[in-house]
Amino acid sequence: MIKTLEAKDYGRWDNFVNNHAHATFFHLSGWKTVIEKSFGHKTYFLYLESDGDITAILPLVHINSLLFGNSLVSTAFCVYGGILAHNDISYDMLDNEACRLARQLGVDALEMRQQERKHPDWPYKDLYVTFRKQMEPDVEKNMLAIPRKQRAMVRKGIEAGLTSTIDSGVERLHLAYSESVRNLGTPVFSKKYFQTLKEVFGEQCEVLSVEHNGKLIASVMNFYFRDEVLPYYGGGTDLARDLKGNDFMYWEVMRRAVAKGVRIFDYGRSKIGTGSYSFKKNWGFTPEPLFYEFYLVKATELPDINPLNPKYQLFIAAWKRLPLPVSQLIGPWLSKDLG
Repeated sequence: MIKTLEAKDYGRWDNFVNNHAHATFFHLSGWKTVIEKSFGHKTYFLYLESDGDITAILPLVHINSLLFGNSLVSTAFCVYGGILAHNDISYDMLDNEACRLARQLGVDALEMRQQERKHPDWPYKDLYVTFRKQMEPDVEKNMLAIPRKQRAMVRKGIEAGLTSTIDSGVERLHLAYSESVRNLGTPVFSKKYFQTLKEVFGEQCEVLSVEHNGKLIASVMNFYFRDEVLPYYGGGTDLARDLKGNDFMYWEVMRRAVAKGVRIFDYGRSKIGTGSYSFKKNWGFTPEPLFYEFYLVKATELPDINPLNPKYQLFIAAWKRLPLPVSQLIGPWLSKDLG
């Protein structure tokens, strides 16, 4: 039977995720609560049950926006998604159900965000890569594994007297992050979103901030899943560039994660050819392709909602000039549909 996840079955769902070899942090049931509470989108967290056991899952988010189109995504606001299944039969059943649901909802397209190609006959975006690397249990070996020029940036941050601390709240994170994304011409998420992530995921969601003489330099929200750490939302203030605050920040995430016994550092996705893509390569990480596959329903071509699209360039240029308080006020109204 194909069922829709209810609160009483969150534990069963997460038990399946935690024990599946190809699961990610973004398959956890908490995302259903986060997305519904933060953005108000309808979710369809589907699972297949056989003899009382879950045999496959598929988290889906329906975003119906006047500005950015109508889509069904696994998983919106996340870099990974798609179906987790114990066998091909279970996989195909949920796959067919997702396509049926997409047609029923009348979306433009169904989008599956996966780390491998699943549908050779579906169009996909050759736009994103991810960066993952196994860390050494010895901290100094990890430092020496960073290419020389990038390692020098980290050491400059250390020599400048930067320190890191774990924040209990999200206020400083939101300040640093909103300033950074405004400077990139991107609408910021609401503070409520970050607060909800902390509330829902608890110890799996940690905010690390970098200070210099007590002043905020940079901050990042990290997700912990099994033996992985994923620095996900981060940003720096105007002082971060001169003090090498971002370089120091990601080193501190790595150093602290190793101390916890974490083995995989997941730098997350980047668009090919962008500044973040180059930054992560400079750390010695090798880009791995991501396959965002689309089942087109009403659309006749792939949706192209990303900052590299030329039609958004005037908007981006204007957004960069907004006063920070204004961008923080109106940004969440736009970003909630940019899943």
